[in-house]
Amino acid sequence: MCFTLCWGIFTATGWIKRLTGLQAIRSGHMILASLTLATGISHAVVFVLLREQSLSLTGISVPFTGKFRHTLGILGLEIMIAITLGVGMRRFVKYRNWLRFHQLAYPAVAMVVVHSWFGAIANGHLSVLWLGGLTAVTPAVTLTVLRFTPPRVLIKAGLLSAAPAATPPQMADIDPTEAPNRGVNGKKVQVSVDNQRCRRYGICQAESPELFQLLADGRLRYVRDPDTGSRAGAQAAARSCPMQAIQLQEVRSR
Repeated sequence: MCFTLCWGIFTATGWIKRLTGLQAIRSGHMILASLTLATGISHAVVFVLLREQSLSLTGISVPFTGKFRHTLGILGLEIMIAITLGVGMRRFVKYRNWLRFHQLAYPAVAMVVVHSWFGAIANGHLSVLWLGGLTAVTPAVTLTVLRFTPPRVLIKAGLLSAAPAATPPQMADIDPTEAPNRGVNGKKVQVSVDNQRCRRYGICQAESPELFQLLADGRLRYVRDPDTGSRAGAQAAARSCPMQAIQLQEVRSR
């Protein structure tokens, strides 16, 4: 479960796409998610079959009908199942709404972790499981914190490299029926979007709304020349683009 969360963060940010490729990251996340659901459902069904500490079908599927730790486990597992089913709805709903729903995986994982911790305490296994539990939880917590930390904070901490200064911003539009405008105006770092790759999912807007804006008519409006303060947001958007359509490039004047 924790590995699924970590791999999902890698999928969203693209931090390791140079090592494995984007498709491999996505496939790995889906495989880990399937294993997580299979393990969680099997864990719940086993309690129906046990002679000792057995639970009814209602007890493993309806929250708030038993102990608090059972409720956390049921809620966490059912949210994960709903998120998995919601993956197929991505093309039929607004991407930002779908993304917010998908991000419910973070509290779902937290619920299951607390459920596991309380269960180990109740069964007297905490002394056996605490080391392995912390080993699995620590990377997930660390990556989650980094995932939601503003890019400018990561730059100050030395985890991201700052980009060179740029000239004042200019706006550009990406029209679905036209090729992107790649004008060159002096030596600077420009943001360019490949119209052939861009599918207008809106991930760049979620990462850096001050630089990218998805219009109602399907065009993507973006800042071609971000200033120094916004450059970190452009880097985050470029890393997060699943289609690798956003590029930061240095151009020279003619």
